[in-house]
Amino acid sequence: MARPTPHHPLFERLFRHCVAVDLGTANTLIYTDGGGIVLNQPSVVCFQKEPASGPKRIAAVGTEARQLLGRTPRNLEAVRPMRHGVIADFSAAEHMIRQFVDMARPRSLLTRRAAFTVCVPDGATQVERRAIREAAGAAGAWRVSLIGESLASALGAGLPVCDATGSMVVDIGGGTTEVGVIALGGTVYSGSVRVGGDNFDAAIVSYVRNLYGVLLGEQTAEHVKKRIGSAVHDVPLEQMNATGRSVDDGLPRTVQLSNRDIAEAIEGPLRQVIGAVKRGLELAPAELVTDIAHNGIVLTGGGALLGNLGRRLTDEIGLDVHVAEEPLTCAVRGAGVAAAAGLLGEAGYE
Repeated sequence: MARPTPHHPLFERLFRHCVAVDLGTANTLIYTDGGGIVLNQPSVVCFQKEPASGPKRIAAVGTEARQLLGRTPRNLEAVRPMRHGVIADFSAAEHMIRQFVDMARPRSLLTRRAAFTVCVPDGATQVERRAIREAAGAAGAWRVSLIGESLASALGAGLPVCDATGSMVVDIGGGTTEVGVIALGGTVYSGSVRVGGDNFDAAIVSYVRNLYGVLLGEQTAEHVKKRIGSAVHDVPLEQMNATGRSVDDGLPRTVQLSNRDIAEAIEGPLRQVIGAVKRGLELAPAELVTDIAHNGIVLTGGGALLGNLGRRLTDEIGLDVHVAEEPLTCAVRGAGVAAAAGLLGEAGYE
């Protein structure tokens, strides 16, 4: 009887390494088979402005570039190349990925070629998927495989993905919310809405401007959300000050915001997230919905860290809702697990 061929021949193990990448709207994470999560940086790249005929020069990427958003001098341009989990600016995305891979790559791996496994939104079009493949290839990938965000998040959250039992995962990123029902190693139902943490920030900016006549910066709104953000109104009062620019006279002005203010501000986008979860339960097979009713729903992604979000979903849907351990890194860890275990190419992977 012939012996089965190993999935990863010795040559490949010696001269290439697996890299999992979560190209998020807000953050990019990189996971390697030998080092775990080796990079977690904002998905921002800052270019030095050059004459039209000259090539773009990178001034900063990641955290350093993010600090320049809204503060760039005339000779610099800060760009967020990802929108709603897909590439909006191909050239900037290619430069950003290349820089991040260089930052994350240990010296011992410099001579080894990288096989990329990239998380993509379940609702991404073929054109958007091809753009991700091409950008990763241009950044030096030897091979590029894609894995759906919901499936990767479920793997990273430790859900029984390969069992017949159904599991529901809700991944709330910076630009999209992915709802997936997983069973037997594949995605039985997937749905997404282009609403995420960035929409919560924009809603806070709009609320404060309309109510107080003060324009907050995006980073200030995000800071407020992280500090006192809440998905429900009936919580003990917490307050903090936020400084912005007065709409009337353009001068700096400080307003006092509460967690109840934030709950009211984000009600619109939060309703869209709740609607996507309800839609997933309505369209999933009845047997799997029974499993979900017993096991509950798992939240992943940075948006899962919004205060009292699990409680709000439980109140609205009537099922137990849990936040995964380290929700921000679930997708990239799941993609890394899939690549290392040789699961790519099976159901739900490509």
